[in-house]
Amino acid sequence: MSKLNRYSPEVRERAVRLLREQRPNYESEWAAMESIAAKIGCTAETLRKWVRQGERDEGKRPGLTTDEHERLKALERENRDLRRANEILKTASAFFAQAELDRRLK
Repeated sequence: MSKLNRYSPEVRERAVRLLREQRPNYESEWAAMESIAAKIGCTAETLRKWVRQGERDEGKRPGLTTDEHERLKALERENRDLRRANEILKTASAFFAQAELDRRLK
């Protein structure tokens, strides 16, 4: 299932850069986020998430980087698909084993 991103990467980068440049002009980081988010057309919380992810990507904050997060999602998806295939194979194996047993008795 693909999630539609409303904002392009360029808009996100611009908003984060603008926040970093304009932060000293505000009494708090949140006040700066609210002001800039209104200008960009997103919520302050959305901008806060972009900023925090950027900090993780730059190594300034602990947590998964964007690349690590994407890799983890891909591995989880692959794991889920393999588990599903394994269940299908187990069911098919049991079905054919039972069919083989039934055939020998007759």
